[in-house]
Amino acid sequence: MEIRNITAADMPALLALNNAEAERVNALTPAALEGLLSHAFAARMTTDGQAFLIAFDHASPPQGPNHAWFTARESYFAYVDRVVVAPGARGKGVARALYDDLTRIAKSEMTNLLVCEVNLDPPNPESLAFHEKLGFTACGEAVDRRNGKRVQYMRKPI
Repeated sequence: MEIRNITAADMPALLALNNAEAERVNALTPAALEGLLSHAFAARMTTDGQAFLIAFDHASPPQGPNHAWFTARESYFAYVDRVVVAPGARGKGVARALYDDLTRIAKSEMTNLLVCEVNLDPPNPESLAFHEKLGFTACGEAVDRRNGKRVQYMRKPI
């Protein structure tokens, strides 16, 4: 599976993919997606367009309360803002490949910690199990006042 940087030409298709999974990752407008990409530490996708990952790091300006939670507590990290995999591509190692790619990028920048949040309410048991299988552990919880979702914060040293 090949992974590459997201380009401006990819934005319409990735916006549609993201918004089809809005309950899991929150809907975006074209301007919001452009804003995320402009601050991203890593913005990567599979070459077939079936999955993508956007991550920020400790040096990115806080991109919402979940990223800000980590910036207040960790010195160096790569924060997975969203990873979206099309339903037909799930269970085939696509998300793992994106995380492996992010790990490689983070290590090349001397960053040794991956962090993220997973929805607890509404529940996302698949994501929670996936992150636990990758070695992420819980490190906090919060309610996102923007949308009322309860999230679990997770971290994984790399």
